[in-house]
Amino acid sequence: MEKTERLNAILDLLAARGHVQVEEIVVSLKVSPATARRDLDSLAAQRLLSRTRGGATMEAVAYDLPTRYSRDEHAAEKQAIARAACALVPKGAVIGLCGGTTSTAIAQALGMRRDLMEPSNRPTLTVVTNAINIAVQLVVRPNIRVMVTGGVVNPRSYELVGPYTDVILQRVALDFAFVGVNGLDAEVGPTVSDEGEAAVNSLMSRRASETFIVADSSKIGNRSFATLTGYVFSNLITDSGISDSDKAAFESRGTRVLVAPMEGSIS
Repeated sequence: MEKTERLNAILDLLAARGHVQVEEIVVSLKVSPATARRDLDSLAAQRLLSRTRGGATMEAVAYDLPTRYSRDEHAAEKQAIARAACALVPKGAVIGLCGGTTSTAIAQALGMRRDLMEPSNRPTLTVVTNAINIAVQLVVRPNIRVMVTGGVVNPRSYELVGPYTDVILQRVALDFAFVGVNGLDAEVGPTVSDEGEAAVNSLMSRRASETFIVADSSKIGNRSFATLTGYVFSNLITDSGISDSDKAAFESRGTRVLVAPMEGSIS
């Protein structure tokens, strides 16, 4: 097995478990302990993982995120949504990621995709984001080009908002946009708790050829303060917790609903 294949295989193990030991790599890849350690050191030098005694863990963000990022009761659902969203993105695409916990999970999934890490003389993915935590998460991936909008940071969400953000977004064209929300109602549509974030989310949605609202099923049926004015809601990625009646209500209004299977479930 070539080194590039080994490194990608190690990242696959890491993505599945969150951590990996040298002994696991030796058994799985049939390499020597010395080779396994060198491979982990190589990935650590690229900031694709963090070395631990006898193994490695996924690369950690080097600062404390707001509490909602670290204490999430619906993490498994958001990981499922992230995998489904990630699968929609072709190599070489230009995508928009708004802030929030689900978009952060999508960024993590993209950062672990092996085809986006293959050697290339041009970006394998371009990400436009108004979330500074997502920018920091992806900028260490050498093949991913990251563009951060201007604006004023909302300390609650780490999102940039305001007129400077609008100026940048009006000058980009996106293939896909993935937008997280605080509430999602079949009649009102997607809503968020901050009017500044709503304005940015709406504009990013309109700059994309195709936009997906990404929302775990706990958000469905809830309404927050601000709507995404000017955006026509037509695609939703959610988890299997959505009820048949809610799914039918969205579809009756012309929304395509993609239900992300939970890990280990039979789709």
